[in-house]
Amino acid sequence: MATPAIRMFQKLEGLFCVYKPAGISWKHVRDNIETKLREGLNVLPSLPLPEQIRFLPPSGGDTLTQKGLTAVNVPVLSNHPLVTGPEFQQIRVGVGHRLDTFSSGVMVIGVGNGNKALNDLYHTKVTRVYTLEGEFGTATHDFSHRGRIVEQSTYDHITQDKLERVLAMLQGANQKALSLYANVDMQSQEAYEMAVQGLLGPEGKSPPILKGLKCIRFDPPDFTLEVQCLNETQKYLRKVIHEIGLELRSTALCKGVRRTRDGTFTLQDALTRSQWTPAEIMRAVQQNRIAKENKLSLPFRTAIANRIQQKHVDREVKEHEALAT
Repeated sequence: MATPAIRMFQKLEGLFCVYKPAGISWKHVRDNIETKLREGLNVLPSLPLPEQIRFLPPSGGDTLTQKGLTAVNVPVLSNHPLVTGPEFQQIRVGVGHRLDTFSSGVMVIGVGNGNKALNDLYHTKVTRVYTLEGEFGTATHDFSHRGRIVEQSTYDHITQDKLERVLAMLQGANQKALSLYANVDMQSQEAYEMAVQGLLGPEGKSPPILKGLKCIRFDPPDFTLEVQCLNETQKYLRKVIHEIGLELRSTALCKGVRRTRDGTFTLQDALTRSQWTPAEIMRAVQQNRIAKENKLSLPFRTAIANRIQQKHVDREVKEHEALAT
């Protein structure tokens, strides 16, 4: 018979996403979640201890001179939590597309059997979306605001129109790279259908590809970009900000990287640190399961409807042919 802790753990197995703050590592987030899950499961009541029959001598007096034994039920202490230890001593908690220490945003987590789905997600061509905070006028050795300053320059000549032209140029170059690595004609119907389904991406390994670049805030020297990408790293995205500054005959550094979407997981789905509890995680896992089932059931329902419609058409044709004869 399954214990309450095991029954609850079965409801926790799956995928959900959290919001990783900047300044802490992805491993710290994973360990924190695992600890809270273990603690939450181990405080649940355990099943009653099994009992066994023991033959004990009568109480009182000298047991050597008394005759007869008394049969009593006693608990099997070898199954007591103080002997066996906590029911859950380790829980498999996995992380999908990781974020480095100085980046923040959506990070997908898998619990238990959810790690299998997490592995599938890791190898699919899902698009990830970031917002990048940039600043013109300064360059550092690691392209971030924490790095050692290596150059400073003017930026008064930069306008939003010039910035958007550079973004369009970068996006065009990356579209060519995408068509090269995707091994499909970008002008074909196949490419359109793959793009609609979110399956358009490079076959096998490829360098980072930027599928979309857009300026969402321009307030010199500060600016903010929204980037859609594949196979990226946060270090590469910081380098993109640096290269944009060079293209504009200036310099630029990256002040922040935040992931806002990882496939179907968005900021609205992400659990904040105060929500990393078994109850909240179970709710998030259940919501993801429902959303996935609804997504999978839509094509099935469409296929069934088409089949029913085809049966009606076939019946009408047969009736028409019968009347004609």
